Amino acid sequence: MRKISTAATAVLACLVMGVALTGCTDGGTSEEPSATQLLDDANAAMSDLKSVTIETATRVTGGEDRSSHLVTDLKATCAYRTVSASGARLDQIRIDGSDYVRPNRTHMEESGRKVAGKGEQRLWIKDLASESNPDAGLSDCTHEFTSLGKATKGESSEINGVPTVLLKVPDKETKGEFGFHVATEGKPYILKVVYKDATFDNTVSFSAFDEPLDVRPPAKDDVIDVSGTG
Repeated sequence: MRKISTAATAVLACLVMGVALTGCTDGGTSEEPSATQLLDDANAAMSDLKSVTIETATRVTGGEDRSSHLVTDLKATCAYRTVSASGARLDQIRIDGSDYVRPNRTHMEESGRKVAGKGEQRLWIKDLASESNPDAGLSDCTHEFTSLGKATKGESSEINGVPTVLLKVPDKETKGEFGFHVATEGKPYILKVVYKDATFDNTVSFSAFDEPLDVRPPAKDDVIDVSGTG
């Protein structure tokens, strides 16, 4: 009777146990993915999202700190707010091809515009999203999930109870470093990205993955529509 080789026996054992063949060869071990592969998988998972919440906090040496909050479908519908250390705030809602923008009094005054009265500015300005000024500080609802450079693994940790691994990518131009905190349980979502160099300390946090998107236009009485003006 012909004997079965040791390697064949190991493969048969894997198949009986229902284990993937690629993870049960060479003595039952599989090659651990590289840090770069883990980050590529994370970027792919994030790019497939239908909705996400993105919060950003930026500290600038010798400059003005700021923060932002974005709820988005990563395509053309989102609600965005940015706030600077001075108290200037800009709210934006983009939906159905229109932008609704509401700067507060401080934001308008810092932009050189006069505000009547003494109360807070509460009105929204409606315009076509296609007319958006790239320098106006508005969001286009998208977010690029990519990373240039070779990643290396850092320490493991937890974010909001979710186990993560730190994947580090150097920025050769600024001599800074990106730190991607990627979930190691469930889908490999990026939970946080930290960037640091000599001037900037920027943290971007991601949450509410694929949760229902609740973005609506403001009440009509609070809107000044300029989308039909030339």
